Amino acid sequence: MRGSVMPSAMAAGATLAAKTAVRQQAKARAALSSPLPTALLAWYDRHRRVLPWRAPPGRRADPYRVWLSEIMLQQTTVKAVAPYYARFLARWNDVRALAAAPLGDVLKAWAGLGYYARARNLHACARALVERHGGKFPAREAALRDLPGIGAYTAAAIAAIAFDEPASPVDGNIERVIARLYAVTTPLPAAKAEISRLAQALTPARRTGDFAQAMMDLGATICTPKHPACALCPWSQSCTAHLRGEAETLPRRVPKREGVLRRGAAFVARRADGFVLMRTRPARGLLGGMTEVPTTEWVQDFDDGTALKAAPRFVSGKARKRTAWRRLSGAVRHVFTHFPLELAVYVADLPVSTRTPAGTRWVAIAELAGEALPSVMRKVVAHALPID
Repeated sequence: MRGSVMPSAMAAGATLAAKTAVRQQAKARAALSSPLPTALLAWYDRHRRVLPWRAPPGRRADPYRVWLSEIMLQQTTVKAVAPYYARFLARWNDVRALAAAPLGDVLKAWAGLGYYARARNLHACARALVERHGGKFPAREAALRDLPGIGAYTAAAIAAIAFDEPASPVDGNIERVIARLYAVTTPLPAAKAEISRLAQALTPARRTGDFAQAMMDLGATICTPKHPACALCPWSQSCTAHLRGEAETLPRRVPKREGVLRRGAAFVARRADGFVLMRTRPARGLLGGMTEVPTTEWVQDFDDGTALKAAPRFVSGKARKRTAWRRLSGAVRHVFTHFPLELAVYVADLPVSTRTPAGTRWVAIAELAGEALPSVMRKVVAHALPID
């Protein structure tokens, strides 16, 4: 008898478990409501961040300030950008002033912020705005995208925030919010088109600028990459990933390929009167237009034994003497977007009468802070010329 009872009991248990699962799924579907833009905007009105480039509530944003901040914020944090933004604005308070500035001055002001093509494009865009649009920003996305250095995201951000146009910018913060809200499991970057469509469909017809900034603030303060504060989110009951317990796992990303290490040597020549040898990199390419000490090429198969063949050649007075280069212990390491770099550093002490080799110039050590030195060169100088 017991053998005949067990299958029946097991079947009843399985049926009960199936019914319970169905009820739970139905409950989850009922709880999942459509995300309302009004809910996010209400949250934004209470919790919006105060940022130097953000217009006060009820005021129209200055497109120049929006553009400048958006270019600076690419691949960079708000904390890092804030002092650069303040200095730029104090020196060039509108697009005409920036367009009239020499590129070298713009690069010097940008030095240390990284991704230096942004600074060159910023200057080129300012000049294009003056030449094509009389120094005024066009409101439409298409016209903005025709300007140097303004891509799809930046054009949408300017159009929405500065002109309240129906545009849907998608930065890293918004990407994360949308991926979790709709449980987009396709890994990035393949998911970008889908996320962009979802963001566009969610954008309201009114207050598009506030909505875009609300999405940015939500991603920056609540829907963070690690440990999102879902309990504080105005969209928690509309977020598929949250209801599934998957918020921390999204968005998914294809692992980045690590770049192959490149190596080289940097040469720091110091004159007895406190000047150091510098040169300007070619206008195009990596770190274009920036200031550097002379270096070898940066290659994967760098040969330390031949490094000094690329060292600068000097003439002191009437005599040409062999320069006594000495290699410092350790190395300077820096990571670019696509590859890591390691530089051996050589130093030489030279008399005041030493002439400059072609394509170089002497710069007072006390004035190096005003040069357009990228971060890697600041590391080289700090390694070779320690502060007493």
